[in-house]
Amino acid sequence: MYQLRGVTKQYRRGRETVDALAGVDLTIGDGDRLVIQGPTGGGKSTLLQVLGGLDRPTSGSVELDGTDLARLSEARLTRVRSDAIGFVFQSFNLIPTLTAHENVETALVPLRVKTAERRERAAEALRSVGLGERLGHLPSELSGGQQQRVAIARALVKNPKVLLADEPTGNLDESMRDEIMELLEGLWKEHGLTFVMVTHDSGIARRAPRLATLRKGRITLRERTGA
Repeated sequence: MYQLRGVTKQYRRGRETVDALAGVDLTIGDGDRLVIQGPTGGGKSTLLQVLGGLDRPTSGSVELDGTDLARLSEARLTRVRSDAIGFVFQSFNLIPTLTAHENVETALVPLRVKTAERRERAAEALRSVGLGERLGHLPSELSGGQQQRVAIARALVKNPKVLLADEPTGNLDESMRDEIMELLEGLWKEHGLTFVMVTHDSGIARRAPRLATLRKGRITLRERTGA
């Protein structure tokens, strides 16, 4: 479970101080699916980076299962990210010179998984997202939707507790967007993930049981019964 208390994040822009997050209080339970919306510059991606330990808050606490990520050393924070948190990004972030299989394997290298097990787990992860016949393909040989499936497999191959997605359908057309969302929602249920996603797409937001709006660094939550 995530518990955020009084989380702020400030940036310097010339002589100006920008409040990307302005006192965020938020609880995200195990197995929750939360979508975060809001205008550009409202703090959405900053909040996701704080949840993932990619950035530290200026003040406040960001607890994951009782451990304050904001207070961990870099070594311990890296370990938490490697073990417990999977990331999916809009731009896929695949290594162009590696095959789909090799791209997924990279997520297991920091965990010191042995080579044979690493290869099998990567292959199984790709099969789980419908790419069992594309293991040897480079990103340039895959469609945008297939590349995002590789990125999802890479995020899930280490069996994380949390999946964080930043505009995961932003580079896809409408039909592929729906396919990817159905895949993500199915994996969320299958693996019991805590799933937090940032999106500008109101159609996607309407599918979520919990919706947060971030404007000027301040959060508003809305629950949906029966979603």
